[in-house]
Parts: sequence; structure tokens; C-alpha cells
Amino acid sequence: MNEGFSHGFGNVDANRQLIAWMREYNESRPAAQRLAFHGFDASLETMSAPSPRRYLEYARDYLALDLDLASLIGDDDRWSRTEAVMDPASSVGATAEAEKLRSIADDMLTSLYSRAPGLIATTSRAEWFRAKTHLTAGLGLLRYHKQCAQHVEPKNARISLLSATRDALMAQNLLDIRDIEARRGPTLVFAHNTHLQRRSPSNLRMWELDLTWFGAGAIVGSLLGEQYSFVAGSLGRSEAIRLEEPKPDTYEGVLQGRVTTDWGLTAVPTVASARTRTDATPEQGYFPLEEATLDAADAILHISVGATAADRGYSAYLQAERSKYAAG
Repeated sequence: MNEGFSHGFGNVDANRQLIAWMREYNESRPAAQRLAFHGFDASLETMSAPSPRRYLEYARDYLALDLDLASLIGDDDRWSRTEAVMDPASSVGATAEAEKLRSIADDMLTSLYSRAPGLIATTSRAEWFRAKTHLTAGLGLLRYHKQCAQHVEPKNARISLLSATRDALMAQNLLDIRDIEARRGPTLVFAHNTHLQRRSPSNLRMWELDLTWFGAGAIVGSLLGEQYSFVAGSLGRSEAIRLEEPKPDTYEGVLQGRVTTDWGLTAVPTVASARTRTDATPEQGYFPLEEATLDAADAILHISVGATAADRGYSAYLQAERSKYAAG
């Protein structure tokens, strides 16, 4: 709970309650029937991306290789600082050291597979997959930092490329997770609508820039076909982010009038005649339902009343991120 969440989600009490409930659920069940919890997003933001150190060193140690990664990586701050992402000239991603790290990481991945029978015999399948997860995370970060170093104009094209790279990594992670869990039952995925919508490109307006890219859902949906379903998330009102009751003629307003409990699942065509709400602000972190989002949805999960003031942890995180964006 302290280190396993990114993007401030560990600060939300409801998320911590979910993990506690899953742990209690699993304690009384055999391994084959237990719930599994995976993270499939990368801890990347438009303003920052971490150093690959911890991931590459974990894989190196698992493989028991005598490799000096520290001299190539250098200070973690030179990777994670805002300038390393926002300014191509300040990025580490295209340096000779980064290219060498990418080559080493690729060789480690080959070694991980070629030595899999012996490694699994002396450790376990779970440990092997954990090492693979760390190594692919390190490689993903190196790829993302490589894109940060590209001089692409105009700026909206460059930021769209970074968003596309992040979602490509998310899609690869999701396919890996599904491969691991395929024999145990369905996989429920939680992320923002723009990441999960299935058919149409994702669009986002940020810093007066119009960004367009294919999200993880569009990528996975094109590969898995009918095996992938998208349920759009919808929110009526929330004290925690100061989102007021929606107008009756908006998508959320129509759903608000039909849901008689705290939440409900609704078929998409039943709200086709509504409009997009305009009372939400970027600082709140809620993106209102739009026609393009619903066109790519199989159903809508509507939450009529969001978290209370006691769950402002994620809201505070969003406020801090928005402040960084504004400063940038």
C-alpha cells in the first residue's frame, strides 16, 4: 500500500480498503481461487518520468550478473526532473549512456528467457515473472525517455507522441497480465476512459494543446476483438472534487435520474440524446462523458455520488499536478 500505487492512488482510502478486502477474501481460499492484483499503467506523467534504475538493477540481481549500471544511469534526478521530459535538449533518453542501457536491458531480457528453466527451478515461476515485470518496466522507461529526446514540432504532436508511447506500454502490460490470468477467469481493468475506450482515438485538451493518440483500449481491442469490452466511467457529483449535481439534459444528468442507488450499469443507447456537461474544470480531474467516448463503449458505469471529503487524498494529488502543469 505504501509503494505499490502510482499517481496518488495509494492516498485514497477506498483503494486501501479494496486491497484489505482482497487480502481477507484470499486468506480463506486455495491459490487457484484467489484474486490477483496487477498494476498495468506506468508511473509516467506528461511532466515527469522516473529513472529506470530500480527496475534494471532488480533484473540484474535476479540474473546474478556482474554489471555496472550505476555509472550509465548516473543521478536519478537527471531522468525524473521536469526538464528531462518537457525539453528534448535536456532529455537523457538519446545519450550514449541511455542507448547502452537499452542494449544491456535487451540482452538481459534474452538471458531471462534463455535461462528460464534453470531460473524457475532455483527460484519460482512467480519470481521469474516478477523479474520480467521489472525488466520490461525498465525497458519501457528507456523507450519513453527516448521519445522525450525527440525534437517534434508542433508541441501538440510531441506530447501526443508521449501519450501514445505511454498507452503502448499500458497495452503491452495488459496483454502480459491477460496471458498470465487467462486460465483463471476474467480480468477487470480500471483506468481513465481515455486510456480504455475501444474504437475511437483518445482526445485531450491540455495547456491549450489538442492531443490525439490511440489509447491502450484501442490497441488491445484491435488485437483481441470481442474478447475486450469497454465500460465507460461516469460521475454525477462529488464533494471531494467539488463537482456539483449535473444538469438534467447532460449525459451524467440523464444517468443520475435513472440510477436509484449509489451506482448502476446502463446500456449506452439509452442516453444517446443528451449533451456533454460543461460545469467540470480540469483542476477537478473529471472528464465529462462525450459522444465519442460513448460510441466506443459497451456500457456505462455511473456513480451517482462520489467520495466524501474524507477521501480528498487523490484530489489533492490532482491539484498538485495541475499546479505543476500551470507553472510549466
